[in-house]
Amino acid sequence: MKWTYRRFEGLSGREVYEMLKLRVEVFVVEQNCAYPEIDGCDYDSIHVFCTDDDGLIAYARLLPAGLKYEEPSIGRVIVRRDKRGTGVAHSLMKRSIHYILSQWRPDKIHLQAQTHLAEFYTGHGFEVVSEPYDDDGIPHIDMILKTK
Repeated sequence: MKWTYRRFEGLSGREVYEMLKLRVEVFVVEQNCAYPEIDGCDYDSIHVFCTDDDGLIAYARLLPAGLKYEEPSIGRVIVRRDKRGTGVAHSLMKRSIHYILSQWRPDKIHLQAQTHLAEFYTGHGFEVVSEPYDDDGIPHIDMILKTK
């Protein structure tokens, strides 16, 4: 497995295609949710991803403070279906948090989570800071990781 961290302009066409393909397969098709997956935030984000011989395994998008939320945020956290339950999601979160802490040194990290994944994110230090709300037909909550 190979882990990569890249700004949008450093991604190859193939990498962008594979990321968007996986995001659409899971967030739009698998979850049966028609929403604007391509939202304009990719250009200014850091893209963290893991690949193996079969292609893209896991992906997350790290947004700097002020792009979507006041604090930096982690979004589009995704693991290919055949790699779920292998621990790669935990590695992805640890790497995403470490990158944000080492590069941006914020007081907090924001995360918008699907409600059923709250326990996964609390295991990485995030706390629920909102009541559940509907986002494109899927229950979500806002979560914060206090870093200081």
